Amino acid sequence: MEIGRFAPTTSGRAHPGTLLAGLLAWLDLRSRNGRFLLRLEDIDPGAHQTAIRDGLVDDLVWFGLTWDELVLQSSHRAFHEAALDKLASSGLLYECCCSRTTIKAAGLPSAAGGWVYPGTCRHRRTWNWRGSRENLRVDLSGWRVEVRDESGADLGQDLDSAMGDPLVRRNDGGVTYQLAVVVDDAEAGVTRVVRGRDLASSTATQVALRTVLGLPIPIYRHHLLLLEPQGTKLAKLHQSIGADVLRRFVEPDALRGFLAFTAGLTADPGPVSLDQLLSGFDWVSVTGNDKVVTWDGQTLA
Repeated sequence: MEIGRFAPTTSGRAHPGTLLAGLLAWLDLRSRNGRFLLRLEDIDPGAHQTAIRDGLVDDLVWFGLTWDELVLQSSHRAFHEAALDKLASSGLLYECCCSRTTIKAAGLPSAAGGWVYPGTCRHRRTWNWRGSRENLRVDLSGWRVEVRDESGADLGQDLDSAMGDPLVRRNDGGVTYQLAVVVDDAEAGVTRVVRGRDLASSTATQVALRTVLGLPIPIYRHHLLLLEPQGTKLAKLHQSIGADVLRRFVEPDALRGFLAFTAGLTADPGPVSLDQLLSGFDWVSVTGNDKVVTWDGQTLA
């Protein structure tokens, strides 16, 4: 059986981009009669407020999404620590004292839009990471990863020049996204990862971490993003219109219809049910182009 997940962070309420990502992940798995998980990624700073987390779940229920299991990422600490143990025992884990300013000063642009870590602290190997109060990275120097999106897009990278060694634990003790997502997906038996194209640049790093940890590699499918008028991704960080506000003006079927039309799944933006979308779902219909959306205070366009 295929297993997939929708894994939003709990740093804010759902917004149109969140709902589109959830809808496409849901349609992908339900069209395959697979098992669909909702994993709330609540381990980052500011992402563990119960009220916001519950509000996000309520937004998804209101929108009509269903899942076979709800999982809190914060409940997986033991799995994350076991992975760090394995990385340490493999001799690949090292302490890093470099600040963001130092990394930026090296002047190596990354495929993700930030800066490549230049490997300054690779010599600082640690086998006793539990006693460390520094950032921890994994030595992936020399790695060339070949991986393709299910759509055929080449996601392969030379990690030294594209991303650099990934940060896997912060100096505050928190595990980072790159490690947590790999461990959590493997623990759940996820076979299909459906997510926005903004995360495509992380795929090669995650495949490398999976390989080092001896974990299976799922199929990856990356989809379009909804953008702000200025061209940036709709995100909680940018105070995009939240579902708690949208719900005052838009019914679920109408919002579903707008998002489905925007993604290329329907010929018009009229109201549509999940059953209607599911009956004819095919990735061939989903546009590969990102879409700008606007909100005038009462209407999405």
